[in-house]
Amino acid sequence: MNTIPNRQAICDVLIDSAGKDRDIVVLCSDSRGSASLSAFAEELPGQFIEVGVAEQNLVSIAAGLASCGKKPYVASPACFLSARSIEQVKVDVAYSGVNVKLIGVSGGVSYGALGMTHHSAQDIAMMGSIPGMRVYLPCDRFRTGALIAALLQDDKAAYIRVGRGPVADVYSDHIDCAAPFALDKSTMLRDGVDITIIACGEMVQAAGDAGALLSQRGISARVLDMHCVKPIDSEAIIKAARETKAIITVEEHGPIGGMGSMVCQLVCGTAPVSVKNMTLPDSPVVTGSQREVLDHYRLNAVGIADAAAELLRL
Repeated sequence: MNTIPNRQAICDVLIDSAGKDRDIVVLCSDSRGSASLSAFAEELPGQFIEVGVAEQNLVSIAAGLASCGKKPYVASPACFLSARSIEQVKVDVAYSGVNVKLIGVSGGVSYGALGMTHHSAQDIAMMGSIPGMRVYLPCDRFRTGALIAALLQDDKAAYIRVGRGPVADVYSDHIDCAAPFALDKSTMLRDGVDITIIACGEMVQAAGDAGALLSQRGISARVLDMHCVKPIDSEAIIKAARETKAIITVEEHGPIGGMGSMVCQLVCGTAPVSVKNMTLPDSPVVTGSQREVLDHYRLNAVGIADAAAELLRL
């Protein structure tokens, strides 16, 4: 059982890379613990900036550093980073075209018991709507590490969302961990001809398990890990729409403006097919642990498998 959260995988890659490149800096908003970056601050204090609870200043300072040639990585709870600092993200980072990587930790309903103030069910829509801002949701520690390593090689802005607790190792459970990683291309976890399940972030594990359950029912499901929500892998989506009978999207996000909305917009204009979006509701989410909340809304393997079977019967 994996005990390493995706946020810890980010810290490990940043420590290794920043030790070789002094231009890499990490900024936090009193969130080094939440982002699992305490070890970075201890090992490389000269490349760590603690801004305090001031997310707007956090992003603007990072943008200023980037304009001077630094490579800033900003880490803060996704609920605050994607809401409180959205104007600074739009103007200081995206509009200015600077190399700032924004890491939203504890996204979705990771802070389930703390309620709607700490949920982040709007960040994909908000960040994705900003011109020039890329959006990524890796599913496990392996893909998270690969994503950060790839982003270290470019000079464009990006938003990365990860959860809080450890998640199962998708790439050891479903496919070989050595499967090639491409920054803006999805990965097919399993092929199928009846239905396609497209998932991002921590929903990929449940989607893969749902594919296995459907196989036991005689349903052949293709499962795509869409870590690249923007730019979304349109080639893989259109191919799935043309080769399978229906599509289900699964995300830990609200129903408007997320990955599912992007898939629907793409499919309806190119290869029309039935699409069902499985999301959190457009209403205050129930209170409970992350697992309790996701199970309540059937964002789990059984719920996804049942929804896929039902969609094929329509």
